[in-house]
Amino acid sequence: MADPSLGLYVVCDGMGGGNAGEIASTLAVEAIHAHLVEAVQDRDLPLIGPFDHRMSPSANRLASAIRAANHVIYRESRSRPGYAGMGTTVVAALLYEEALAIAHVGDSRLYLVRNGTIQPITTDHSWVAEQLLKGFITEEEAEHSPSKHIVTRALGVENSVEVELAEIPVMNGDLLLLCSDGLTRVVHTNDVLHILRGSEDLFGMADRLISMANEAGGEDNTTVVIVALRDEIQTSLWNRLKRRFAA
Repeated sequence: MADPSLGLYVVCDGMGGGNAGEIASTLAVEAIHAHLVEAVQDRDLPLIGPFDHRMSPSANRLASAIRAANHVIYRESRSRPGYAGMGTTVVAALLYEEALAIAHVGDSRLYLVRNGTIQPITTDHSWVAEQLLKGFITEEEAEHSPSKHIVTRALGVENSVEVELAEIPVMNGDLLLLCSDGLTRVVHTNDVLHILRGSEDLFGMADRLISMANEAGGEDNTTVVIVALRDEIQTSLWNRLKRRFAA
């Protein structure tokens, strides 16, 4: 999901039997977008959840939007037996002034491509990532673990959710990649970088990444959003995005 007028970019990857995962991811995207639109229209809109004083008002507003989505999914899963236990991962980015607020839950990721290098900005909320962080397994073991799909956080599973927030400065020429684990499980980061620095066609790059995931035998749905900050759009982009969300 992309709304350049808000500076909002979101990827969700649903979980649950039948079409429940798809329902959860759709509800999440809609709720996040609606909350941020409402915040632009009403600067006094209360935040959902605590205010993190280490972060900007914009980052806190993004976290509030994700908590709103959690409430919507959880309520829906409790009201319909067929949706019981459904959930979704989320990674969301909000551009404001010359900075990027990032919020995520689960194992969907955001990467920053700058000066020919690719850097992961998020850390997965997954069993494998936690074992790796604690030093219980090696990177090679993590890469080949059959438990890579097990997430430790997701939207909608419980009535509250811990949202991880970060903020980074952005520069003209940066490229942002938001993606589900359908890509990162089967396509190496260096191969992703090769595609992202080999073209100016954002839609073509996105299609190629999805094709690579499919060709590598990926069994999961793959979602990618690519955002480029370029010379020719810089002035109009910043003019559209220079707004702060009230705390």
